[in-house]
Amino acid sequence: MANQYLTIKQLTAAVGNGLTPRMVRHYHNLGLLPEAKRSAANYRLYTDADVQHLRRIVALKSQGFQLDHIRQLLTPDSGDLKVDQLTSQLQQQYRSVMQQLARLRQTASALEGLLGRDHRCRKIQTEALVQLRQLELESTVGLEELAPFWHSLDAACDAHPEDFSESLQQLLPDLSQKNEIERDLLTKLVLASGDVSLVDFVRLSQGAIASARNALKTHCEIVADVSPVVAALDQTRIAHLGLTVKTLIDEPHIHSADEAERRFCQQGKWQERLQHLTPGCILVIGYAPSVLISALKRIEQGQLQVSLIVGMPIGFSHAPAAKRRLMGSGVEYITTLGTIGGGLLAAVALNSLVESLMEKPNCHCYLQNH
Repeated sequence: MANQYLTIKQLTAAVGNGLTPRMVRHYHNLGLLPEAKRSAANYRLYTDADVQHLRRIVALKSQGFQLDHIRQLLTPDSGDLKVDQLTSQLQQQYRSVMQQLARLRQTASALEGLLGRDHRCRKIQTEALVQLRQLELESTVGLEELAPFWHSLDAACDAHPEDFSESLQQLLPDLSQKNEIERDLLTKLVLASGDVSLVDFVRLSQGAIASARNALKTHCEIVADVSPVVAALDQTRIAHLGLTVKTLIDEPHIHSADEAERRFCQQGKWQERLQHLTPGCILVIGYAPSVLISALKRIEQGQLQVSLIVGMPIGFSHAPAAKRRLMGSGVEYITTLGTIGGGLLAAVALNSLVESLMEKPNCHCYLQNH
């Protein structure tokens, strides 16, 4: 009978994810985990149900939920779970998190402005740091008091264009373990968004780059969800490679994500068009999450075959859900986690793959008359 139970050490090993016996005891004290059965020697004994319950706690905690909120979410039919009250608490937590992010973003922006300097700005950077060290400020520092510091640091910007590659060398995380094409893709996405942290939110399937390049070499069809995404594609290089581009929602007046989402769901013709796309095509989705969801449904039903999906739709509930579904679909993909995305980023990702197949002079002149 005793063999059916786990000790607290066996329990933490089964749950994993850094869970410790001390944390388990803490969860007991908070009422997050029901009190365990005791052995004759007074040791706690756990079941598979406890393993599953703790895995739920760990998963929710990893998503940033506070322990009190987790207790309310996981307490069955206790009467404590009042949806409106819990929703209000979660909204307060969300606002607090956003305030913290805003403060961190200000700090990151200041550090980027200081560290992201190319070699021509280094002398000015050194002088400005000396000035900052010597700067005497009141106890309540206002932006106006730091204005002379930034004015001094920015003085070199008039003299030369910014060397983006040098600036990014100071700011990007170590990408040495990634191949050259992926490094180039990530760099271009950062430059397109102005957000270095984007690197941590981009996900590629293992065969995404190889599958895309093979498809592009064999003149695959490129299909974007809306015309603004098509407009952001590198039409010159695409034409040079002999590729064709189609717009799925081919209504030129649609220029926003909410319009694209609503009209796609209303118009069955665009949903039907998905299953008639050329096998082996590349889908570039930067606006409507329902396009991505519908495409994945048709892939699961064997009605659509793609070489790659660049899935970066916009949205706050459906878009993250669609991306999670994409990453678990078995389809080759390039995507961004959560709400991050948009048509420009989706187009930049595809453009980077197209450019990887070609020589890279500094202009398009060599592509003329092709």
